Amino acid sequence: MTISLFPATEKIRDLLNEQLAALETRLDADFLCQDGPIIDGNETLFLRIVEQIANEKQHDTLYICLTTTGGSATAVERYVNIIRGNYKEVNFIIPDYAYSAGTIYCMSGDNILMDYSSVLGPIDPQVPNKEGRYVPALGYLDKVKELLDKAQAGTISQAEFLILKDLDLAELRKYEQAKELTIDLLKKWLVKYKFKNWINHQTDESLKGQQVSDAQKIQRAEEIADKLSDNKIWKSHSRPINMEALREIRLVITDYGEDKQLQKLIRDYHYLAIDFIKMQNFNGMLHTRRFL
Repeated sequence: MTISLFPATEKIRDLLNEQLAALETRLDADFLCQDGPIIDGNETLFLRIVEQIANEKQHDTLYICLTTTGGSATAVERYVNIIRGNYKEVNFIIPDYAYSAGTIYCMSGDNILMDYSSVLGPIDPQVPNKEGRYVPALGYLDKVKELLDKAQAGTISQAEFLILKDLDLAELRKYEQAKELTIDLLKKWLVKYKFKNWINHQTDESLKGQQVSDAQKIQRAEEIADKLSDNKIWKSHSRPINMEALREIRLVITDYGEDKQLQKLIRDYHYLAIDFIKMQNFNGMLHTRRFL
């Protein structure tokens, strides 16, 4: 698909295509850039774009270069169903940030590639409220719990009591379901994809060399999900969690910064994509060798 652009942006588009081709050659895989918020309603377009390159049967592996503030966990679930229906291996490259639902999305990958400047975020799904604005579900639920604790302790103020009294229980349940869905998806995908090649224990000295059981994989996934969904640890919906912190919660991350050639290719492409999005005044971008 082509679009009509001014000469300056036409040149950037040509450069983006060249750099994407260089990344596909370097990675020996198909490459998709997904930049922008994750919202419901784009699944059909995403399906067409993925099938367009997958049906050419050049590779069984897809790299997704992801930059997002987050969004809908249900949209992420649809995206994962689509990419996993077309590729045996899916890896995520984080050139800058992938928050909230973007973090959940990454957990469906066989590998997550970051460097020292890349960050993920807490798995705090964003849910549309009555006004249609997307709000962090965990922040809402934490506030409700705080008010309920105060009410139980008899320390709630009149103003806080009125807020609690006017809560919409259906909306509250929607936020609870969003939280439950994100945690369930993360645990499911970690075990099925991220841990599929985790055969033997490597870091735990008491278990080193022993075969990893399915129960141990599930336990590790639950530990990671619990930590990434704990606002007491991260304090903020948009708290950046770098590669070092992710490794501390025992999540394996590949440091693409150790490969300076690959790092340069990723950064050059990402910076150019940012320029293109700004010049076009877009909210985001999907880019493959067949679509921009």
